[in-house]
Amino acid sequence: MRGRAKIIPQRDVLLLPFQSRWVNDPARLKIMEKSRQIGISWSSAYGLTRRKALDSATLDGWVSSRDDIQARLFLDDCLKFARILHAGAEDLGSQVLDAAGSTSFVLRFASGVKINSMSSNPDAQAGKRGDRLLDEFALHKDPRKLYSIAYPGITWGGQLEIVSTHRGSGNFFNELVREVREKENPKGFSLHRVTLQDALDQGFLYKLQSKLPADDPRQEMDEADYFTFIKAGCADEESFLQEYMCVPADDNSAFLTYDLIAGCEYEQTPAHLTDTDDLSDLAAAGTLYIGVDLGREHDLTVIWVNEYAGERHLCRRLITLEKVDFTRQEEILYSFLKLSNVRRCCIDASGMGIQFAERAAQRFGKYRVEGVKFSAPVKEELAYPFRAAFEDGNLRIPFDRKLRADLRAVKKETTAAGNIRFAADRGENGHSDRFWAGALAIHAHSAADGPFFCIPAEPPKPAARDLTNQASDWNDFPVRDNWGY
Repeated sequence: MRGRAKIIPQRDVLLLPFQSRWVNDPARLKIMEKSRQIGISWSSAYGLTRRKALDSATLDGWVSSRDDIQARLFLDDCLKFARILHAGAEDLGSQVLDAAGSTSFVLRFASGVKINSMSSNPDAQAGKRGDRLLDEFALHKDPRKLYSIAYPGITWGGQLEIVSTHRGSGNFFNELVREVREKENPKGFSLHRVTLQDALDQGFLYKLQSKLPADDPRQEMDEADYFTFIKAGCADEESFLQEYMCVPADDNSAFLTYDLIAGCEYEQTPAHLTDTDDLSDLAAAGTLYIGVDLGREHDLTVIWVNEYAGERHLCRRLITLEKVDFTRQEEILYSFLKLSNVRRCCIDASGMGIQFAERAAQRFGKYRVEGVKFSAPVKEELAYPFRAAFEDGNLRIPFDRKLRADLRAVKKETTAAGNIRFAADRGENGHSDRFWAGALAIHAHSAADGPFFCIPAEPPKPAARDLTNQASDWNDFPVRDNWGY
């Protein structure tokens, strides 16, 4: 026995009680709200494989995963279970499903029945009959559409299983869960709910420690220690409650909903996203726009670099600097500003940022570098175009949990005087620094003919001996672009 888990299953079983209840539930429609990483996708793979390995099986199984990587991993689990069950099964690899080019990873059993594991494209579900498993349902870009296309597929038999952690109170997944609890379950779902605490109470830590290396520090934890460890590692309290305790985040108070954020995310995060040394890909890219939210001791400095192409903003770099001295921060930012295709950079010029922005403007020009002094009206002018980019779907951002937490943390509040303010609690993840860096990057592309507040510099003064040219020199000077009057 490894580890210090106190709750040990009564016998060495494949499935823990909460997993067994899910797998053995014969309901035609069943749905589970769950904690992350407690083995539900794994046990769902076992349940589906067990059903399809039967000689009496006649219907294929269709699995919808978040992306191609998860689809491949799910089928790998199915193949392992097929071997454990001594079921003749062949991995057919990736196959084209239809004329639209939809693909699936396919496992074929001796009976000819198949398990098809696909990524999240809802249209790939159309016209196919058999069992449906919609994994991490709430993370799909359009859960309602996915459900609408998948549900008719069980008309001639089979189960529809929906598994997910929550992604905001306004997500269609939460609507389905609330229908069961609050509206007399009109669709007839069998509802399961497993929090991290539920899983720990049923032997999850014992199972985990039996798989971890002997020198893994989690071997020294009991259930209470592990619960505290997971909570401390989350970006914030809201993230912990949603990801591990089945409590959907309140979309009514958040400025950006999870659906808006998820709809603009990359399926995979590029490995070079935080690279500040090799910028060759940026040098060869299209026009670049940069937003910088400045921090030093308590907040992060975030450098957000967008490429604008095809009427869409693509996040090409997302650099976070914590407690980095200003000299080094300038070196990193200037390496980006030296690129000839950087059109405009907007820098937080509030407080200590005024000198930082002024120095960048003096070195690279006031046309390329703009200092933006934050105030309540300015934040409002920054925040709404940023949200519009999410709503219009013309912004692509990396899938990153800390970025999600920052984007979610900003709340729009109305004061007693009727004024709008944007607030966010400061936590270990910063103070919504990524949000404001992104908003500044979008503003950098703005077609507005003048900034909110531009770092002033001395206006050009004609030499005393050349007074005849003074009027023309001043008429040619683009006053509004450089002074913001």
